[in-house]
Amino acid sequence: MQLDDTDAVFTCAPSVEDHTAARVLPRVWPGRGLGLPKQDIPGFVAALGEVMKTRRYWQERQAKGTRADPDDGFGYVSGPCSRWENTAGYRPVYSFSAPLPDVRGLRIRFSAYLRNRDESQASLH
Repeated sequence: MQLDDTDAVFTCAPSVEDHTAARVLPRVWPGRGLGLPKQDIPGFVAALGEVMKTRRYWQERQAKGTRADPDDGFGYVSGPCSRWENTAGYRPVYSFSAPLPDVRGLRIRFSAYLRNRDESQASLH
C-alpha cells in the first residue's frame, strides 16, 4: 500500500503468474465498485486500518453495501474505487486505488461482510 496526495494505492501480487492470474486478482469497476477474493478480505481490512492511522487520511477525510457472489468466491462492495472510466463491469487488476476519504467506508463495508460471513458460518455448525 502506498499513499499519494489523494488516494491509497494497493498493489496485488497473485501467487499464480500465468494466464489464470485473472481468477485471483481483485476486480475493479472504475468509479463504481471493488471485488476481492474472499481470502484476501481480512488482510485488506487490516491495510485499510493502517491507512486510517495516517495523517494524510485524516486531512483528506470529508463527509461522504456488501454483496457476495457464492459462485465466484469474491466479496463485493459498491463505492468509488480507482478513477472513473467509461467502461462497464468488473475487470481483474494488478493494482487499484481508493480515494482517501472513502477508505473508512470501504473498511466498514468489508468488515460488515466478514461479520455476516462469520455469523452465517457459525449458524451452520
